[in-house]
Order: sequence, then C-alpha cells, then structure tokens
Amino acid sequence: MITSYLKTSIRNILRNKLFSAINIIGLAISMSVGLLLIALVLDLRSYDRFHANSDRIFRISNVMTSGNGQSGKFATSSVKAATLIREKVAGIEQVAIIRNNFSGDAKVGDHTLPVSGLWAEPSLFKIFSFQMIEGDPATALKDPYSLVLTQTAAVKLFGRQAAVGKAVSIDTNVYQVTGIMKDVPFFSHLRFEALVSLSSVVRGDNEAWTNMWAHSVYVMPDKHADMNAIRSQLGELAREENLADRNMKIELTMQPLRHIVVGERLRQSEGGPGFTGPHMPPVVLWILSGLAFLVILSACFNYTNLSIARATRRIKEIGLRKTIGAGTRQVRMQFLVEAVLISLAALLLSFLLFLVLRPMLINIAPEMQRTVRLELSVTTVIAFLLFSIIIGVLAGFAPALFFSKVSPMHAFGRFSTAKVFKHLTLRRTLIVIQYTVTLIFITTTAIGYVQYKNILAFDLGFNTKNILNINMQHHQPDAMMKELSEIPEITALSRSLITTGVGNAWGGQMKYKDWRDSALVLTNHVDENYLPLHDYKLIAGSNFIGRPATASAVREVIVNEQVLKRFNISANAIGEQVTLNGRKLTIVGVMQDFHYGKVDNIIGPVAYTSWTPEDRAIISAKIASTNMPATMAKIQSAWKKTDPVHPLTAEFYNEEIEEAYSEFAAMIRIIGFLSFLAITIASMGLFGMVVFTTETRVKEIGIRKVMGASMGSLVYLLSRGFLVLLSVSAMIALPVTYVFFRMMVLPNFPYHTPVQATELLAGLLTVVLIAVVMIGSQTWKAAGSNPVVVLKRD
Repeated sequence: MITSYLKTSIRNILRNKLFSAINIIGLAISMSVGLLLIALVLDLRSYDRFHANSDRIFRISNVMTSGNGQSGKFATSSVKAATLIREKVAGIEQVAIIRNNFSGDAKVGDHTLPVSGLWAEPSLFKIFSFQMIEGDPATALKDPYSLVLTQTAAVKLFGRQAAVGKAVSIDTNVYQVTGIMKDVPFFSHLRFEALVSLSSVVRGDNEAWTNMWAHSVYVMPDKHADMNAIRSQLGELAREENLADRNMKIELTMQPLRHIVVGERLRQSEGGPGFTGPHMPPVVLWILSGLAFLVILSACFNYTNLSIARATRRIKEIGLRKTIGAGTRQVRMQFLVEAVLISLAALLLSFLLFLVLRPMLINIAPEMQRTVRLELSVTTVIAFLLFSIIIGVLAGFAPALFFSKVSPMHAFGRFSTAKVFKHLTLRRTLIVIQYTVTLIFITTTAIGYVQYKNILAFDLGFNTKNILNINMQHHQPDAMMKELSEIPEITALSRSLITTGVGNAWGGQMKYKDWRDSALVLTNHVDENYLPLHDYKLIAGSNFIGRPATASAVREVIVNEQVLKRFNISANAIGEQVTLNGRKLTIVGVMQDFHYGKVDNIIGPVAYTSWTPEDRAIISAKIASTNMPATMAKIQSAWKKTDPVHPLTAEFYNEEIEEAYSEFAAMIRIIGFLSFLAITIASMGLFGMVVFTTETRVKEIGIRKVMGASMGSLVYLLSRGFLVLLSVSAMIALPVTYVFFRMMVLPNFPYHTPVQATELLAGLLTVVLIAVVMIGSQTWKAAGSNPVVVLKRD
C-alpha cells in the first residue's frame, strides 16, 4: 500500500511539472526561514546545558526600589547578600560570588598583552562544570593574586611553555598562575579568558547591603531542596536588611540558569555583555516564530489553492478509486503522501537556501554574532526532517480532506468547489488571507524603514556631525589630546565621561533647598570645550568657569530646562544651589532640553558637571577633512604613540547612534526580508492560478478574440476576479497595519512622525503591479494563439 502511494504520488508530481515546481520552490523558500528559526532556537536552548547541574543553578537578582518609587531589576547582587545566604538560608549547597570587569595589561618577559576576565571564588568550580586541565579546582582560586587562565589565554601569554607556577604582572600587581582550564564553551553566558581569586580585591564598602553594582551571585540548592522555602527565606533576609536603609529597598529573587539567555532582560551597572551574557527576549522569539509561521502558511496556501484548482482534472481519478473500493482513509493518505514528498523535495532546496542565508542572519547585528552560530548537528538535522514532514502534512491536510469527501456520483457528474463563506470559495478565501498577510508585511517594512530613517535624522538638540569619539580605555587623555591638537584636520577637542544620545546613562539624586524628596537626574562629566564643540544651546548663564583637579573640588553645574520644571526653579536660576549625590553645586548655566538617551525615552532632568582627571575619558574630536582615510591614519598614529598595546577604539558619533538602534534596524531588515519572501511566494501562487485559469478559459479567449475583443478587455476579464480579491485584502491589511503602528508601536517612540498615506499604499501598488504583469503576460500569450487551432482542440 505504501509503495502504491509513493508510485502514484511521484507520477502525479512528474505529470504536473509546472505546478509541482511552483509548490516545491514556494515551500523551499518558506521552509528556509523555518530552518533558520529552528537552528536559532536550538542554539539558544543550548546555553549553559553543558553544566552537569544546570537545572539547579540560579542567579540571585535584585529588585531595587528607591525612596522616590523608582525601581529596577538587576542581574547583580551585593557581597553581603551572598554572605548572608551562606550563613542563614537553609537548603543551599553552594554559593559563588563573581566580580566583573577584571582587565589589564599582562606582562610576561618582554611581551605585554591585554587580558580580561572575572574575579571569582573557588566555589565557582563546584557550581559550574568548567573543566580544569592543570591545577586543583578546589584551591586554584583560594589565595590572593591567584590566576587561572584558559588554554587560549595561556598560549597567548606563554606560547607552548608550561604556565602553571609562573608569575604574570598585570598593571601594578603580580599574579601566580595556579591553573589552566579549557576554553569557555561558546554557549555559556559567562565568558572570560582569565579568572582571578576574589580574595585579591580589597573589599572596603563592597560589604554594604546596598552595594549591588559590581558582583553577581550564583547559588546551587540541594538536590531535594524546597524552592518555596528558599524563596521565603530570601524574602525574610531582605526584609531584615532593608530596615537599615529607608532610601533603598532590595528584594532578592532567583533566576534559573537556563532563563538567563532567553528570559527577562535584567539591568546591569558595571561591565559589558560578558557579565550578564548574550540575551534574547522571549517576545522576540515569539515574534520571529509568528512571522516565520505566516510565511510558511502562505506557501501551504499555494499548495492548497493549486491542488483544489486542479480538482476538475483529478476528481474523476478520485471517483474511480472510490468505485473500485478505496475508502476515505486511503484517499486522504494518498494526498498526504504526495504533499510530504513535495515537502521533502523542498527540504533539499531549502537546505541550500539555509546555507546561503545563515551568514546573512548571523551578520545582521553585532549581538547576533556573539549569540548564535547556526551550525549543523545531529539534533538539527533530525529537527529539519521532522519539520519538513510536519509542513507536508500541514500543506496536504486541506486537499486530502477536500478530495476524501468527494462521492463517486459527484465525481462523474457536475462538481463545484466547497464554500467557506456564503459567496467565497475556499480558494478565494485563501488568496485573500495570503495577500492580506503579504500586504501587512510590506506595509510594516515601509513604515518601519521610514520611522528608522527619521530617528537617525532626528534633531537631538546637539551636533553629532563629523565628531569622532575616542575611548581612552582608562588612560589619562592629556598626551592623546596633545597629539591630536597637532593634526590640522582636527578643529576642536573635548573630554567627557560618557557618550550621550546612544543609550548610555550616568545619574544621581538631586535635591533643591530644603525639599524633602529628591529626583533622579541623568548626568555627564564634561570639560569647558564640550558644549561649544557639540553646539549645545545655552538659554541662560555661561559655560564652566573653573577646571577642578579632583571630583571633590567640583562646584559648578549646568542643568537643562527639565531640572527647573522638576524643582519649580524660576527661569533666573543662575546662582541657585542644588545638592547632587550629597555635594552642593551652584547652577552656572541652563541648557535647552536635548535628548540625553534614545528618542524612545521622554526628555528628563539632566545635569552636566565638570570633568576631572579622576574620571574615565571619552575624547570628542571635531574633524574637517577632505581625505578622511588619511586623517584617520594620523589619528591611528597618534594613538600608537600613546598606547602601543591596545588597538584604537574610536567611532564617529553618527555611527554610534546608528549602532544604538541596530536592534531596530535588524528587525526591519528581517521583516523586510520576510516580506520579500511573502510577496515572492504569493506571486508564484498567483502565477500558478493565472496559468490554470488561462488554460481552462483558452477557448473562451479564442472565441472572444474572433468576436473582436481587444487585448485590454481580455486582460480585464481575467484580472477582474483577482483584483477584487486584492482589494478585499487591502481593505483588511492597511487599516490593521495602521492601527497596529498607531496604537502599539509608535506610542513607544514619543517623538515619532505620523504614518503617511504613501507608506500605506506603497505595498499595495507593488502587489497590484506584479499581479497585472503576471495576468497580462499570460493573457497576451493566450490571446496570441491562433483561434482556429485553439477551437479545434478537444
């Protein structure tokens, strides 16, 4: 029986080459998206699975609430929290504290190389399954200034020589190599090339309950521990400690290890991606899954439409099968097997497309490169095969159900297609749904692209053109500033703590006079050249007058208009005193409001204070050059004189802004790519339907041509039905897309531009143009046939 199904299916596929090709290519295009999504999900689910106890490892996260009601959830915790968990919480087998942001220049012999990693406790090796090659994991991180290197770091520093027991000078300290471990697997949210004993760090105020900014705490409960009891103990512990501080309350929560990469995004105060690790919000996966499903569904609709359209040709075959004894189940199986064979054929082509599209997806955003690899494995291949079979069953389900219900009487008599609604056949319903989805894709891409371009060109309230931001990487900027000042193309220089307008934030609590409550104010430390270089607009007062040498000597502050509104300070605010982080400052200037953060944030209170040599430095260089590569070569040379070890880290301001919205840009590119696939698949389906319709009406076209019908009237005759369906799709898709952006997307961007009619109609015009070209080409071909020859055919 199975052999019969296979033989019959292969014969039908080969007999109808055009329709089989349309189905195979359409399914292959859509399935390639599904394969990418499967590989992406499998990669994300692989994170931290190599740890033997991954199912019972948790990270302690802190929910911080300040006195004025502002709150945030952090991936970091205090050292004191870890100590109290060790001492007071029953059911916890191991606790490990990790401190982020260990970095420095490692000197071995005559070689100096940068090295980075984490401070950690010996218990890290008891919780996590990082494999030690040399050294004892129980004692390798016990003594101060102990250093464990990964294999790659050891080779980088010592070559092929033995490293254990050797000394490494990092900045002003000397560390002893006590162990060599295997390189950290790619699918680990913790990434480092070196581990340093946490006992090397001078604790000081690190022991405070509220100092939760630089450490991460991991716990491993007992195998049979009561998790509810542990959470209850953590809550009680937090309540006791919070009694000592009225301005900040901290709640301790437990985040499962497997939910760190795909889970709730937590904030961090110090460190980069290596601390909290790569992250993919679950909502993004749901969105991508939904979009991929719609594209695949479109291809399945093609299969259903073309299969049912050919019903008149296969209906007698079904009637004959049933007459000689085939049951409903056998007929269904025949069509399902045929659909699965087409899907498996499509899998081969989709796999080739997968290999082509994989690097494009990985390179679509920097974060994607750090997060996934999309490499093949046995699990991936099995998942691809199962996916192909499921798609085949999904595509063939409707035709199988449709044909299995045909009775022999109807098969050899007059037959009409099944009705879904009163005046719509199943085929027309599927075409409307398919083109509705396609129009939503295209319109969403058009609106999103326009909004993205408007964001990049948005007036931030200060100038970013031709400004290069150079990260001094903890070096004092004076030497570099001197080198840069000698480059003729650099017209101005300034120093700042951070780069604003790209999502970076630095802040503090500000109070005015005897007000009881304080407000969170975003800050930056800038020198006296910063405001004029970036063309900030001062509406009152002046720039900084003094240049303090230490942070304690800072006495001046420049605020924006929102600070005056927040504290109800009069417009004549010059000379007024405020307290910022406990330090009294005098307002010397008022800036016009500007965008400190991204444009999806409301403008809030901002205060700029003087940059001092105690601060880290970003040098902003304004460039006027007709030969930018040559100018950058001069800047590169100036950097090498300042720091021969580390590479220059510099970016133009506009490029930083573009990178700040890279996730938004990546989403637009993905939706744009999917919209291209959707319109391609829908157009292929339409082409198949037009070919079929033209073939079935070729004699009618011949008679009309003999009777004097024009080419235009013939095109209108054949396209009228399709254009009506496209109009129905447009009446559904365009309002839905407009409402979606108006009510759900654009409110997240307070400074967006309204959706224009041209953005809504661009997709519709594209689809209509493609449809008219397809219908016109087939009508022209049919009309060009000799009516005498056509009418002689059986």
